[in-house]
Amino acid sequence: MKLISRNGKLWITFYHQSKRYRKSLGLDDTKANRKLAEQRLIPEIVYKLNSGVFFDNQKPKVPTVDEFARVSFEIHKHERRPITQKRYIRLYELHIKPTFEKMRIDQIKPSQLARWQNKLLDSLSSKTVKGVRTIFHTIFEDAMRDEIILRNPFALVKSPKQKEVIEKKPFSVEEIYQILDNVPEHIRAFFAIGFFTGMRTGEIIALRWSHVDLEAKMIHVRKSIRQGIEGPPKTKNSIRDIEIIDALLPYLKRHREIVSDDSIYLFETYQGKPFTTCDKIGYWYWKPTLKKLGIPYRNLYQMRHTFASMMIANGEDILWVSQMLGHKDSSMTLEKYARYIKQKSRKRGVFLSRHF
Repeated sequence: MKLISRNGKLWITFYHQSKRYRKSLGLDDTKANRKLAEQRLIPEIVYKLNSGVFFDNQKPKVPTVDEFARVSFEIHKHERRPITQKRYIRLYELHIKPTFEKMRIDQIKPSQLARWQNKLLDSLSSKTVKGVRTIFHTIFEDAMRDEIILRNPFALVKSPKQKEVIEKKPFSVEEIYQILDNVPEHIRAFFAIGFFTGMRTGEIIALRWSHVDLEAKMIHVRKSIRQGIEGPPKTKNSIRDIEIIDALLPYLKRHREIVSDDSIYLFETYQGKPFTTCDKIGYWYWKPTLKKLGIPYRNLYQMRHTFASMMIANGEDILWVSQMLGHKDSSMTLEKYARYIKQKSRKRGVFLSRHF
């Protein structure tokens, strides 16, 4: 019988009738506990093995993947945003549960995970598969912390390479104004905000009039609506104050004039409620307008990319652009939009020329 350490805990490993067994002693790996194990616990276990009573008391029920998944989701319930928890559970139900629901969590092999992952890649993007994999990985990590499994099988399964999900296809300035001139007036400010601030669409539909200061020319981004749930923006850095540039101001002032004085949100349905998603805005106004103008279709998120690329291409301060977008820092902005920085034609390394 051998005493070993696993993740800071003491375990024993031994063979019985040609079968190898591992058992946690439930003790931290300390000098005192090692002494306790060697002098008292291991002799007791050896006695029970020899007397045949050891296995009568060593039959804890190992949970299935589905049973422990519920435990894992409960563990992380309060550290995740409600919308994130809801999305994780939905992805689990769609992509993990059908294959692994009834399997014991300690019997999942890396080869099974690799085949499952490859099958998902046949129909899902690499980004989506990585997201699903993260959920499953967390379930295994929680099981390992509870000493139900010794190691996370995902450690031996390579993560799929993530491809660029959204190809950036910015609109030209001419196309921007064509779109703004042709969408209905009551929704025009929605697109003006998208093109002239780079705000995310979920942040735009969550805008309240109390968040907009026309006198100070500032918008206070404090909320976002995603999948019908209103909550904080995507990240901590997304909580920000952004400038209303001169191109946007007339659209906001006109929108204030045409909407009800009692309106709470800038953009409300006919029932006086905020839009729960941008799907209807895209279906009713965006797609028909692009089709009418003969402009190749891009999704609504391209308004954000258009703002960023347009500002960077025209020499605006990268720090200002980053702050407007709600990025963590300018390096994130540069990583995404560096190719739009215009390089002036000039001779490089002139300063190295010899003048003697």
